[in-house]
Amino acid sequence: MELYELSIQTAHKLLKQKKISSLELTRAVLERIQSVEPKVQAYITVAADAAMEQAEFADQAISRGNMTGLTGIPLAIKDLICTRGLRTTCASKILENFIPPYDATVIEKLKEAGAVIVGKANMDEFAMGSSTENSGIQLTRNPWDLKRIPGGSSGGSAAAVAAGMCLGALGSDTGGSIRQPASHCGVVGMKPTYGRVSRYGLVAFASSLDQIGPMAKDVTDCAVLMKTIAGYDEKDSTSVPLEVPDYTDFLKNGLKKITVGIPKEYHAAEGIDPEVAAAVKNAVGVIENLGAECVEVSLPHTKHCVAVYYVIAPSEAGSNLARYDGVRYGSRNKDTRNLIEMYRNTRARGFGMEVQRRIILGTYALSAGYYDAYYKKASQVRTLILEDFKKAFETCDVILSPVAPTPAFTIGEMIEDPLTMYLSDIFTISANLAGIPGISVPCGFSSDGLPIGLQIMGKHFNEETIFQTAYNFEQATDFHKKKPGL
Repeated sequence: MELYELSIQTAHKLLKQKKISSLELTRAVLERIQSVEPKVQAYITVAADAAMEQAEFADQAISRGNMTGLTGIPLAIKDLICTRGLRTTCASKILENFIPPYDATVIEKLKEAGAVIVGKANMDEFAMGSSTENSGIQLTRNPWDLKRIPGGSSGGSAAAVAAGMCLGALGSDTGGSIRQPASHCGVVGMKPTYGRVSRYGLVAFASSLDQIGPMAKDVTDCAVLMKTIAGYDEKDSTSVPLEVPDYTDFLKNGLKKITVGIPKEYHAAEGIDPEVAAAVKNAVGVIENLGAECVEVSLPHTKHCVAVYYVIAPSEAGSNLARYDGVRYGSRNKDTRNLIEMYRNTRARGFGMEVQRRIILGTYALSAGYYDAYYKKASQVRTLILEDFKKAFETCDVILSPVAPTPAFTIGEMIEDPLTMYLSDIFTISANLAGIPGISVPCGFSSDGLPIGLQIMGKHFNEETIFQTAYNFEQATDFHKKKPGL
């Protein structure tokens, strides 16, 4: 096995035993990036020199016996998480030369743990998209089939993990942006409970929905990353002061005391690919054979999720993106005659079409005369969606569903049809609206050899039960062991 193919926990053991060094591991990952990045284009910025320097520091820490589960481990970071001294673009021309003067809290935690940051991963511009085709920088391709999208908006992070261009990554999830690309790229991705991981230093899309989360090759690696980045942060007013458990302690607990909810609305949804439906059905059978009890639950407001999301998210985006005016930071269009023209030209040329579309939608929904009809009504239905989950969790511990209605589609197939593209998030959006955690774990492959993901959602701040269920399923199958043939 090549070093870049190692899991985080295997690499950790080899580093601890001094059988490999972080310099060797990081060099292998950087060589892998050099080899396959021209095909995949997962990275916006590769910080090779800084990564090797961090690896050298990690080796020194290991030699002193000062080691965590992530010391010396090469990771990728979605390019909307601030990294001090390292370009952070949000895949947008309006920020293409922005270098943050500070680290996000999750980056501080990774650095304290001794992790190595090899680069910043591509994404849909300002996290607005489901395919990474909306990046203002470049087009990322799915390592399993270079003609297909990797998912989005954390498509670069998922593709980098799948292609062996890092051992793990961080993404962000506003409506499925970790889980959906994880599903399409055959990796594991966790969207934590809202408030579990600090959002300080995360460039905001929709502040009541965004969450940073881990992406990795398997469930154990995902749990290790999650343990490191989770926890209370006084710099984030939405952070919740709860103790963070060691999620790896729960993995090997069996499923005999777990009750699994199967929402009838999800499995009767229109537009779901028969191969996706079959893979998820088989996964439910595996989990049931492992000792879990399966019960039917109802989430009656599921049909309204997409409509609610695409009122609330653009409304918050319109407010958050107002700060990009060409005055304080970011690019400025100088070919103007007055202040208003400078604002207009800077935003028109700096933002891509999807970002402009969502700003317009959000501004309209919040405008006088329409606020009550759209944003207020959407917020009320959001409360009903949350109540649906609370009621369902009275009878079950976790809820299973597909992640996406289809496997990864071909590049360009939906880019001219935004409404159809929005529907690709139908199974993931509800977790963000309710603020609950969810994970995507590989559960099968299509006849074209494309990965299919199983979504496991849980109660607020109960990520450990999700990891437990996902790990037991993963160990009973071998889908996570298959790799793309790059």
